Amino acid sequence: MPTSLIFGASGGIGRALVQRLTGDGWTVGVVSRHPHDLANLTAFRYEADVADAFAVQQAVYAAAQELPPVDLWIYAVGDILSSPVAEMTPDAWQRILTANLSGAYLATHYSLPLLAERAHLMYIGAYSEKLRLPGLTAYAAAKSGLEAFAVAFAKEQRKLRVTVVRPGAVDTPLWSKMPARLPKNAMTPAALAEKIIEAYAAGTDGMFDV
Repeated sequence: MPTSLIFGASGGIGRALVQRLTGDGWTVGVVSRHPHDLANLTAFRYEADVADAFAVQQAVYAAAQELPPVDLWIYAVGDILSSPVAEMTPDAWQRILTANLSGAYLATHYSLPLLAERAHLMYIGAYSEKLRLPGLTAYAAAKSGLEAFAVAFAKEQRKLRVTVVRPGAVDTPLWSKMPARLPKNAMTPAALAEKIIEAYAAGTDGMFDV
């Protein structure tokens, strides 16, 4: 059976992906700040905060000792903040960029030796052009940067498939930080996980709007 490695697996979207993949018989490794939360889903759990380069490196090293080559690699780490630039602290700005962009670089950088030759990497993005709203400067900048990162990275690693998944509203705890109500048509994490697995099976790369 194929193998997946998921960063941010304790979040709403990440957990849904773990549940779906393990249910389908995949070997699933997870990297999270709270890997014990996934003890009932997989034995391959590794602790790391993507703000800590050494911790990411160590988690990936541990995964390399236990997992077969990774076919599907997913970056599902994310954080959001609604705050005007005039009020936002430098630490808050950095936290949002780290979770959504810099952490993606670190996870990718250290994971490359683990990947199967034709592996598929997926990053959970957002409709970045729709997020350029008052208060969302850090989040919008980070998600736009993630898309640019993925496009350039795909040109460096042409044997790999690289996809940025751009969902609309998803009913996860993260939405409570948004300066808007959750839309009635918001997707469930399970529904998004289904779309992501379908995109993997279809070989979808580039920007994937859900």
